[in-house]
Parts: sequence; C-alpha cells; structure tokens
Amino acid sequence: MKKSILILFSLLITTSFVFAQNTIKGIVKGNNGITLPRATVKVRGTNEKVIADDNGAFTIATKQTPPFYIQVSSIGYKPQDFQILKLQETPIDIVLVEDALLDEIVVTSRRRSEVLQDVPIPITVIGGQAAENSGAFNVNRLKELVPSVQLYASNARNTTLNIRGLGSTFGLTNDGIDPGVGFYVDGVYHARPAATSTDFLDIEQIEVIRGPQGTLFGKNTTAGAFNITTTKPTQTPSAKVEVSVGNYNFIQAKTSVSGGVAKNLAAKISISGTQRDGTIWNTREERRYSGQNNLGFKSQLYYTPSDKLKILLSGDVSIQHPAGYPLVIAGVTTTERSAYRQYARIVSDLGYQQPKIDPFSREINTNTPWRHNQSIGGISLNVDYKIGNGTLTSTTAWRFWNWDPTNDRDFSELAALTKSQGNSRHDQYSQEIRYAGNITDKLSGVIGVFALSQNLKGLDQTEEVGKDQWRFVQTANTGSQALYSTPGLLDGFGIKTNSTIKSLSTAVFAQVDWEFLTNFHVLPGLRFTYDKKDVDYNRNTYGGLQTTDAALLALKAAVYANQQFVTSTENNNLSGNLTVSYRPNINLNIYGTFSTAYKPVGVNVGGLPTTSTGAADLSLAVVKPEYVQHYELGLKTRPIKGALLNVTAFNTDIKDYQTNVQSPQLGVNRGYLSNAEKVNVKGLEIDGTYQLERFLTLNAAVAYLDGKYVTFTNAPLPLEETGHTELVNGVATQVAFKDASGGRLPGISKWNVSGGAEFSVPGNLATRTGRYFVATDASYRSTYSSNPTPSSVLNVQGYGLVNARLGFKSDKVSIFVWSRNIGNRNYYEQLQAAAGNSGLYAGVLGDPRTYGATFRYSF
Repeated sequence: MKKSILILFSLLITTSFVFAQNTIKGIVKGNNGITLPRATVKVRGTNEKVIADDNGAFTIATKQTPPFYIQVSSIGYKPQDFQILKLQETPIDIVLVEDALLDEIVVTSRRRSEVLQDVPIPITVIGGQAAENSGAFNVNRLKELVPSVQLYASNARNTTLNIRGLGSTFGLTNDGIDPGVGFYVDGVYHARPAATSTDFLDIEQIEVIRGPQGTLFGKNTTAGAFNITTTKPTQTPSAKVEVSVGNYNFIQAKTSVSGGVAKNLAAKISISGTQRDGTIWNTREERRYSGQNNLGFKSQLYYTPSDKLKILLSGDVSIQHPAGYPLVIAGVTTTERSAYRQYARIVSDLGYQQPKIDPFSREINTNTPWRHNQSIGGISLNVDYKIGNGTLTSTTAWRFWNWDPTNDRDFSELAALTKSQGNSRHDQYSQEIRYAGNITDKLSGVIGVFALSQNLKGLDQTEEVGKDQWRFVQTANTGSQALYSTPGLLDGFGIKTNSTIKSLSTAVFAQVDWEFLTNFHVLPGLRFTYDKKDVDYNRNTYGGLQTTDAALLALKAAVYANQQFVTSTENNNLSGNLTVSYRPNINLNIYGTFSTAYKPVGVNVGGLPTTSTGAADLSLAVVKPEYVQHYELGLKTRPIKGALLNVTAFNTDIKDYQTNVQSPQLGVNRGYLSNAEKVNVKGLEIDGTYQLERFLTLNAAVAYLDGKYVTFTNAPLPLEETGHTELVNGVATQVAFKDASGGRLPGISKWNVSGGAEFSVPGNLATRTGRYFVATDASYRSTYSSNPTPSSVLNVQGYGLVNARLGFKSDKVSIFVWSRNIGNRNYYEQLQAAAGNSGLYAGVLGDPRTYGATFRYSF
C-alpha cells in the first residue's frame, strides 16, 4: 500500500513538473525610454505568444525552461531576440531600436561602422527592404531612386554603370577596360558589369558612394562605388518567404532559411526565382522577347567562436536564360554618303519593304533568334578579427562569369549582319587585407593591401553576314564593286575570334581621420597601384564563296580580314586625396575634398580598324589610362527633428578619358576604344529626407550634371555625318573623324530628379497588428546623348516615371499591390546606330506599365 502511494505521489509530482507553466513578465520600451503599446512577444520555436497592453506590459506563460529566447517586435522597430537565462519575479525591461532611424543610419563605406551624417563623403543609402518594396530587385532598377546613378544596358554584358556620368564607356562593351565604379558585395569586388543584372538576395543595405574612393577600397573607384551588404546567418532559427505575381505572367519567389547548426556556427540558405514573359513580339518567329528567367542561390556559414573572431564563408550562383533583349528599329536618317548608299535605297534594291518605324508597337521581325544566357557566381571567405580598437579583415574570393549570346545586329528581317556572338568566360581571384578602426580618441583610419587577378577569354566570338550584306558594303554598281553581287560571295561569311586578357592589379592604400582641433578633422589618403595586362588576339575568317579569284578575295577582305596580335602593357600610379571636415555639432558637417584618381591602361579586343593597306591599326591596340582630378564641397545637416538635408557641389577633370567609338567599318561593329584628350563633369546634388514619426516619410533628390568633352579632336563622326567629305589639298576627301570638343558626354542628363512619399496608419489585418500604407515614388531625367559623339538623331528624350504601391505591413506579414511606370510612359533607355552606319538606328525600350501583388511572411 505504501509502495503504491509512493508511486502515485511520484507520478503526480512528475506530471506537475511536465505541465508547469513558467511565467515571464516584462515591459517593452523604445530606445527613448517610452513604452511601446501592442508589441508582439513570442517564445522562439513555439506557438506561444501574447500582445503587450497599451502600456507596453506583457505576461507570457511557457513550458520552456531556461535558457530560451523570446522574440519581441513592433511596427517601426527592429525585431529582436532576447535570451532568458533565469526566471525572476520582477518584470524585465525590453528595449527595441527604431528601424531605419533617419539620423542614425549606419554605413561601412569607410570600412568601419559609422553614422551616415558623420562621414564626409556623399552617400545615398537604400535599405534592402525599401529597395524590394519599390520593385528594385536588381541594381538596374535602383537608378530611379538615385539621380546621380546612370545604368544603361542592352543586355547583361553591354552594361554601363556610371555615377555622375563617369565610370564606364557608354554603349557596346569592350572587355579591355576596367569599370570606374566599384561594385562590392560583402566586401568582394565584382569585376564584370553583368553582376548588376542578378536578382538581389537578402540585401541588408545598399550604399551608393559618389566620387573617387581609391584610398578606401581595394580596386580603383574613380567615379564611386556600390557597397552592398547582405544579412548574415543567425543562431536563432528564422525563415522568410516572398511571392510576387503580376502582368506579363510575372512571378517571383524568394525564400531564406537561417539558424544554428552547431555551437557558434550558423547557416543560411537563400533561393530566388524570377519569370516573366517578354514585352517585345517577334512577328516572324511568333514569340516574345525581353522577358526574364532568373534563378539565384546563395548559402552562408557564419562562425563566431568569440567576440573577437568572426568568419563568414559565402557561395552564390545566378543562372539567367531570358528571352533575349532585342533592340527595336527606332528610325532611319539620311547620311552624307551618296544616294546609292542610303539605307532606303539599299533596302529597295534588295527587294524588301521599307522598315516599319513604330518602335512602341513593341514589334520586331528579326530573322536570327536573340539569346542572352549567362551564369555568374563565386565563393568568398571573410575573416574579421578585433585587435585593439580596430578590426583586421581578410577577404578572399573567386568569381566566374559565363556569357552565351546571339544577336541580330542588322535589327531587321534582312540577312545582312545576321549573327553577333560575344561568347566569354571570366575568372577572377581577389585578396584584400586591411585594418580599420580607432587608433586613438582623435585618430582613426584604414590601411590595406589588395590584389586582383583576372583571366577573360573570348571563346569563338562570332560575327557572320548573310546574302544581303553585299549591297550594304557596295559603294557603286560599276567597276570591281559590281562583283559584290556575285551569288553567294558573302553568304555565311564571318569571323571567329579567340582572345585572352590576363590582368593583374595590386594596390596599397590608406586613409586616416585626425581631429587636429576640436571639431576640425583632416583626412589624408594615399594609394599606390600597379597594373599589368597581357593580350593574345586571334581572329580568323570563314565561309562565304570559296574562290581563288583575286578580285573576289579582295572584296571579301574589305569586309572581314584575319587579325592577330600579342601585346603586353603595364603601368603604376600614385594617387590620393585630402579632405577637411568641420563638425561643430551633431546637426552640421561641412567638408571639402581634393583627390586624384586613376583608371588602368586599356586594351582593344573588339576588332581594330584597318590602315590604308588593310592591316590592323596596332597603334590603337593599347589605350592610355585615365587620370582624374576631383574637387568637392559638401554640407550635411539635420535642420529639424526627423529631417536630413545634404548638399554637394563637385568638379571633375579627366585626362585621356577612355571612350568607346563606333567605326563605319563592319569588322569593328562592336566598337573600339580610344582616348578623348580631356573631359569635365561638374554638378550640384541636393537630397533630403523627412520622417514624421511613423505616419509620413518623404524623400527627394535632385542632381544637376554638366558633362562635356573639353578636348576631343579625333572623335568619330556621328551617324548623320557618315560619308562626310572635306577639301584636303584642294581635293574632296572622305573623313571618318571630327573635332567634338565642347560637345556633351553621352549618357548624362543635365537634370535628374527623384522623390517619394509614404503615408501609413496603424491598423489590424485579421489577428495581425500593423500599418496600412500608400506609397509612391517618381523620377525624371532630362534629354541625354546616346552616342560617343553628339548626334542630332541619337538623343534620348527626357522622361518621367511614377511607381506606386498600397497595402499592409506588420513585423511578420506584408501584403501589397504595386505598379511600375503607372502612366505607361513610352521611352528609350538607349539609341545606337546599326553596324555599317548606313542610316538605320535602333533603341533599347524601357519597360511598359507593369503591376502585380506581393506577399511576404517571416517566422
């Protein structure tokens, strides 16, 4: 009997223990000490949760035993995890930090965490969530949010990313030059402009840094940099999923899962997929082009064995197989060639109808399929180790890029320039080691070394013409030129190019911030760079009529000829900057900067123009480096509570500006590189933000940019002047170049404006407490030149775009509808002459109106 009672007593005790409820009491406050009403409190890993009362107080019961985590979240504040180590009777204080507090935005542009307004550099910061909410799921769409950014792309390879109109050549890409805008993700430099086309994955923050920054970053950044950071894995389990649907059968899905996998080791896996039908209809193929088909994957391991050591191992890959990005015929202009060589006459002689000039019908009839497949990715290892008051960082990375395109470069149904394929493979290896932090109370800075090795291969890059090409190259129907009509002479005639560029770039850089007097700071920086490039170029002809007739062979050689050359070039540079900053209080930061910068020597691997003998002009194989002198005055202010207002004025001079020019010779239809003697860009930027508690957020920015060729005496002729003749020694002689000094630089609008507003009110959706919101953003760019030499026909007219969204957001759930280009504005992003400069030109169209809905859930 006693034994039975003892057993029963033990069972009762055990049962009581199993079903006992541990109670936690607390009060949720903001970082200003004011209690936060209606915050959500949840026990991590369970369904146990409560809502705090109007005074921020809560009581939650759980079966968990310490240690465990509780999650606390409130709209407008960063959700946080708090570890419960022991139970206590007195309420615990829970303090949340406001999300994206305007005057406390933290940036890492100087390789350490600092408050944005304290940094004497013009920087625009866009939160990852804010970018996604605006529909900017890759860098290409960010240009609508940052007026000083220009990004033009006819496809992923042919991408121009500029800040203040400087950075890369405008138009068709030549692999032989380095970009002037640095593109960094988690400290890793991405050398190929194609990286801008990949979908964002778990972006925490995007910093757009304007002006030369070579003393802060490993690679040369003569025009500025994109410094992108992603969210890191967390020990506490978390996940999020996002799905968007829209017109043109748009669907995008993103998911991310993070959590601890071992003691001090966390992992995260993220996947993104985007699919959309094309917006351009090919009437010949009866299929759509200019769609999207993207798949991205990223994984991370984050090891934090101590407060001093943090190790992040990352791997990512993005695969894109879109319905290609064709250009549409935008117009035909009369050139200064003879009537026999005008585009309309050529088309008529070949028996075709004149092209339909209705670009915004979004129809094409090209006879070569467009393809722009690419894969891009890599692996990186980032190690941070705290030493004293600073951090020693090592960033090691390998990245790759594969490019597999097909383009119809006559932009029409004609079998003229039927195929253009710039197949490429790129591998890069980079290593950066730097130390950044506070040396004393008055002195801080960064010092580092950097090395980048690249191997860029052109793999059987192909250009091929068809049966109609003879009429485009024929200058008359008499004499030897009449033989161009020989059946099959140029049909299937082309070139295959294999090239290799092996480059090495190394640098030592340093910058300090010294408060030499109270509130007065001086910031000197210095950089030494060494660059070396080795080129092996081999181009061979194939196809066409097989003949031994010397006259016919000469005609073929005038279209395409073999080219081979090997060259090696190297140079070094010492550059630097000096900034003086005055910060009398937290509301004012006045600074001035003088800096010199440098962009490495370039090489031509797109085909060289030929001399009068038909040989490649090897004097153009190497392109001189750029040298930059930059002046800047800036003012950062907090005029009233919740507001920021910044003003920047700058002047930039570049000697030996590297520019991409288009030759009338067919064999260099991708263009080749040259130097303009001197260019100048100056401007004024004003940007401001205002936040009225959580009800209203406003932002606006305006940039005035004036970019021109100070001296460019050997510029290519614009399309309409092709065939121009001048009297030379009394004889009318056709010329191919002109003096473009004083002309405006391509891709630069004088006026660039953006702005946005969001209004929200508290509310509930079912059982969710959150905020209902309506938001809009708008942008405007004035007219800009779309040709290396100013042209009367290749100008993109100014345009404005308006986007909007409406919905509900809470700490865990967001659901909203959206529309981009809500006014369905027709506009070009780029115009370019067709190869051969016969008068036809084509355009890259901006997207029409798109709309859809997004659902986002995190747990």
